[in-house]
Amino acid sequence: MLLQFLEVGDRPDRLAEIAEREARWNSALISSDLGVWDHDFKSGRMFYSDTWRKMRGLKTDEEFEAALGDWIQGVHPDDREHVLHAIERQNSGDPAYRIFEYRERHKDGHWVWIECRGASVEWDENGVPTHIIGTDTDISPRKAAEEMLAHVSRRLDLALEISRIGVFEADINKDEVEWDDRLLAIYGIDGTPNLKPSNFWEETLHPDDRERVLKRVNDNLMGDDGFLHEYRIVRPDGVVRVIRARAAPFVDERGNPKMIGANWDVTEEATLRNELHRAKTLAEARNGELEAAKEQIEHIAFHDHLTGLPNRRYLDHMLDRRSQECRADGSLLAILHIDLDRFKQINDTLGHRAGDMMLKHAAGILVSVAGKDDFVARIGGDEFVVVCKRKGFSKRIASMASQIIRELCKPVRYDGHDCRFGASIGIACDSGPRLDAHQLLLNADIALYRAKAGGRNRHEFFSHDMQRHIIATKQLSDEILRGLERHEFVPFYQPQFCARSLDVVGIETLARWQHPVFGLMTPDKFLSIAEDLDVVSTIDGLILEQALRDHAAWRDAGIDIAKISVNVSSRRLADPGLAKSLRALKIKPGILAFELLESISLDDCDEASTANLALLRRLGIDIEIDDFGTGHASIVSLLRLSPASLKIDRELIKPLPHSAEQRKLVGSIIDIGHSLNIRVTAEGVETPEHVHILGDLGCDQLQGFALAHPMKAADMPNFIRSESWRGNERGARATQKKLEQSLR
Repeated sequence: MLLQFLEVGDRPDRLAEIAEREARWNSALISSDLGVWDHDFKSGRMFYSDTWRKMRGLKTDEEFEAALGDWIQGVHPDDREHVLHAIERQNSGDPAYRIFEYRERHKDGHWVWIECRGASVEWDENGVPTHIIGTDTDISPRKAAEEMLAHVSRRLDLALEISRIGVFEADINKDEVEWDDRLLAIYGIDGTPNLKPSNFWEETLHPDDRERVLKRVNDNLMGDDGFLHEYRIVRPDGVVRVIRARAAPFVDERGNPKMIGANWDVTEEATLRNELHRAKTLAEARNGELEAAKEQIEHIAFHDHLTGLPNRRYLDHMLDRRSQECRADGSLLAILHIDLDRFKQINDTLGHRAGDMMLKHAAGILVSVAGKDDFVARIGGDEFVVVCKRKGFSKRIASMASQIIRELCKPVRYDGHDCRFGASIGIACDSGPRLDAHQLLLNADIALYRAKAGGRNRHEFFSHDMQRHIIATKQLSDEILRGLERHEFVPFYQPQFCARSLDVVGIETLARWQHPVFGLMTPDKFLSIAEDLDVVSTIDGLILEQALRDHAAWRDAGIDIAKISVNVSSRRLADPGLAKSLRALKIKPGILAFELLESISLDDCDEASTANLALLRRLGIDIEIDDFGTGHASIVSLLRLSPASLKIDRELIKPLPHSAEQRKLVGSIIDIGHSLNIRVTAEGVETPEHVHILGDLGCDQLQGFALAHPMKAADMPNFIRSESWRGNERGARATQKKLEQSLR
């Protein structure tokens, strides 16, 4: 580079010396990472060293646009104005701008910090620089370090400011401490000198903390480890503050022992900590009460308040646990579902206090009879459950059930009364990997139903036959409800005849179910299930409405039937809505009779039944007693009820042809009825002999297969017009006359 300044004629040794010097300078420049630039405006030559190019990401031989207007576009926008001004001042020889810094875009796109040093070496006659040389240095690492240092400093200063931390440095030998302004503010001595004697700090300590704190400082003064302590100070204004201090000893570069530390005001934190400590102490004091209350709440949630036994919720948890145990070890799980018999009567007659005592008594018996590992629960009302886990099927389960029943059947004395009740028990047992305790409870409930249906005060084990019966009953129940929706319940009619003339004097309406699969079904096939479903009243109402329509149709066809009778159940008789439904039908007085089954206790009719019986009379509807002689009706009830007719049960009529004693009994019933002005009808008249005998005994009306079978409404007109029953009767009388003559 220096060779360009040599003139022709210089000596060869001078050339060699200059070349060697230039090589040394180039090596020095390269090793110093300085990028050299040389602008000779007179010749237009622009030189940029390899290092200069490298720091900008340019290749050695890569073309570079050196024009100021183009080059300045690569300078950071925020630095361009400064760079142009610095170049102008540098060219003018201003020493203040011989060095300046700026950012220039690297070829890869990032910014490079450049430190530019330059100076003019030649000028024209006007003093304008014509030749400038200089160096560029990549100071990006230094700038990054400075920025990082500045950032850390800003963050540290901000952190100290936010946390209100004051810093001190103590010189042990000089016995003085330098406080910063924040520390002065914390101690309430703003504006005082930063340099304090060491005993100044000691005077600020709270009297109750001074001895402890000074001992802590002295103990750690000569150590190598830092220490942390907390104490109270009293500021000049009398305010007490809590200070937390961290300090550490060190030796400075001159070998002087010193200590540096930081203080910060933690009064609010200490106050909160004290409050939390008091709250914790209070919470711990109350913890026992809370635990006791929690246990009490859990006990209430899982136990029956009256008997103290586990409740249904607790039972559900226990069933899951016991079934899991039995599935794991192959044990047998047995569930006894217990229902107290006649408990309602005790509640109704002696009151709920007596009932509560009986429940407690029952609970005590169950606990005493059950094993120590058995689980006893009251699941509601008068129902209890005992859960037993056994190694295998044991007769002790049945023995336990029998013992429970025996103990519960013993009388219990209460308020001068002997209270007697019993229990029905359903038992279900199972084991194996598919054991389901909740299904087992349902099975025990099914067995309980069978035990109660079988006469009470007994126990039943669940069986799959029992389950099939329950399923069949459920299926039939669903079919009954569907049958009501589809109008499958229809009336059939059986004529009633005058015993003397054999004229048709009435018709009894009989309910039949036209089942889509099983055909025509009589009430004995569905009545009990219909009663459980509480739909007998609905069936009675439908049959009554259809019977009234059929009676009107017969009359329009010229068939005059004086009266029709329909059966009425006890629930329908007690129905408060019976009056409204009957008035809506606008029944003509005298054409309808309600037959009351004698199994209805006529001596114990409730108010609703008594009111409905009075209503029937006002509407001109006769009352008849069905199946007389085999149920509850007494002479007193006949006098009180005054029915229009009573019907002798078929079981009393059947043996008449073969039993003189039975004829006397039936004759007495007929005489009693006539003496009370009550018409007497015999049902179950199945032979001509029955017709003849009942006529001779003075019976008023006859009903039975000997004269007519139940039939559809459409068949009634032709039957009555044909009078086919009369031919059967004439033959029966001739046979009877020959029998009597042969006996003479």
